[in-house]
Amino acid sequence: MKEQRKATDLCYALLAARARTRVELRDALLRKGIREETAELVLGKFDRAGLIDDTAFAEVWVRSRHAHQGLGRRALAVELRRKGVADEVVTEAVAAVDDEAEEERARELVRKKLRTMGGLDDTTKIRRVVAALARKGYPEGLAYRVVRDELRRAGEETDALDELTRD
Repeated sequence: MKEQRKATDLCYALLAARARTRVELRDALLRKGIREETAELVLGKFDRAGLIDDTAFAEVWVRSRHAHQGLGRRALAVELRRKGVADEVVTEAVAAVDDEAEEERARELVRKKLRTMGGLDDTTKIRRVVAALARKGYPEGLAYRVVRDELRRAGEETDALDELTRD
């Protein structure tokens, strides 16, 4: 009974800081020495009370990380899976970021990055910006297209990029 109280208190404390997935809570309880049976019992109570909702967590996570960190769908899916969210929930949550929203966010990131690269040669700019988009989970084709468009919009040469992407 004492262990159950400790597990309950830990869950409340963790959830007070931020929303968490069931797997995150379970892992935290096990790290704190709570037995698996007790952890499952307490998590079941939290589930029934509606305090753990992986679907709602995934929706909020996707909106927040896409808007504030500029993450693309691939990176968002990786993060959610790492947090223990089920594949079907991940797929549904990530689908909320449509092609248009993903491309617009990529454009914002490229514009911001290009503003800080004034003195660099074209090849270096392209390499760095495309790499930044790749790290944030944007597909290669989208990254090259957006970088090319934004360089042209800024009145810069795209010959180096055209050569890199020529078939």
